Amino acid sequence: MDKLLKLTVALVMTVGAVLNVQASPDEDRATYKTYYEGRFPGVPFEDYANGVYAIDKVGRENWETIEEFPPYELFIDEGEAMWEKPFANGKGYKDCFPEGPVIAQNYPSWDKKQSIVMTLPLALNQCREANGEKPLNYKKGSINNIASYIAYQSRGKMTNVVVPEDDPRAMEAYEKGKKFYFTRRGQLNFSCASCHMQSVGMQIRSEILSPALGHTTHFPVYRSKWGTVGTLHRRFTGCNKNIRAKPFKAQGEEYRNLEYFLTSMSNGLELNGPGARK
Repeated sequence: MDKLLKLTVALVMTVGAVLNVQASPDEDRATYKTYYEGRFPGVPFEDYANGVYAIDKVGRENWETIEEFPPYELFIDEGEAMWEKPFANGKGYKDCFPEGPVIAQNYPSWDKKQSIVMTLPLALNQCREANGEKPLNYKKGSINNIASYIAYQSRGKMTNVVVPEDDPRAMEAYEKGKKFYFTRRGQLNFSCASCHMQSVGMQIRSEILSPALGHTTHFPVYRSKWGTVGTLHRRFTGCNKNIRAKPFKAQGEEYRNLEYFLTSMSNGLELNGPGARK
């Protein structure tokens, strides 16, 4: 069994339960990078920030044409208006995030005080609730406007998820996210890795299966299928439905842990959201 095949087997199996080995986040990241270097030797690491278009040349040409007049511009403008508009109590997002809207690179992160993975949508809603406002829907609607504006302002920043290995709770969340990624589920008995590692680059209907590297760099995403912008957790929900598995709650522990693991695998890649996809 050659080195690449060993890596594939190790990654696609349920890590820990099958191998009984707990690799560190840095070791996992190095293994990911090595795997994709072997799978697509002509693709520079930094190009994975473009998701599937790092490996789909035809699709990339169409995508670059779409990006000349991006369909998500309106959502960015509406998000800016939300950022600038005060809440009923006179405060606003600026009071919760005094560093300004260039903050997408700070999420997801481990919130030691709450002992949870903190995502940007969750932080935005906690800001709203702390100021007497109703929380936004986590998959559709206005959450995508404010998130699109923040993503656009944060373009060029590097993905840099920190998993504090000296905090057992943070490591547990990371490991749960990793286990989720490699666990088969649903009537089709697929895992996330089944499509985005084992079968990456293959075509299903009219779509090329995208690599796991760079999956989180471009969210929220405008999808032609949706006709609007949607969150990462909306995409997770759609993937679960595609394999005929019951989706988990958006911004629930399962998807937040998955986001924590998956985003950490893209450390070192530029953020370029919001994106446009099929």
